[in-house]
Amino acid sequence: MADFFALLSLPPRAALNEEQLQQAYLSASRLAHPDHTGGDAILSCDLNAAQEALKSPVTRLKHLVEQHSQTAWRAVPLEPTLMSLFEKLGPLLLLSAQFLARKQIASSALAKALMSSEEMRLRESLEALNEEIEILWQQLESALPACDQRIIQADPSVWPDLQALQAKFSYLAKWRSQIREKLLGLML
Repeated sequence: MADFFALLSLPPRAALNEEQLQQAYLSASRLAHPDHTGGDAILSCDLNAAQEALKSPVTRLKHLVEQHSQTAWRAVPLEPTLMSLFEKLGPLLLLSAQFLARKQIASSALAKALMSSEEMRLRESLEALNEEIEILWQQLESALPACDQRIIQADPSVWPDLQALQAKFSYLAKWRSQIREKLLGLML
């Protein structure tokens, strides 16, 4: 796999400014675009893949660890904060799925109206949990610049820490997606 950081002429970092990433992508892709004289379709595809991978902390950290470390992949257990969120999320997703199944078979306007208060409670619970996830996501993002300092200082212990951060981002990204899916179902 190509080094996406090198492809976009960016330093290998855990924290990337979206504008910096976009600027690097646009600069590189202008010359590589197949419609441009001397453009290269394969390089253009690689640049698109690089931009996609580096814009999300989940894929950026995974790529960073894979490309710049000899740290072997390892399972990362859920820490208490994430476990607490997961313990809230599981039952809430189950309740939402059960409610959506009942809502789908409700045929009359009266039956649907009687379900509205339950729907509102579910929506509020999902939104509150999503807020908790967003706060944790922001806390994890705020830890990335310190990791970059450790990369610059060639601290070998940064790689397992980045791997653990990547796993946390992955859990949170999946949970955000599940919550959004249920909220969308409740809106329909």
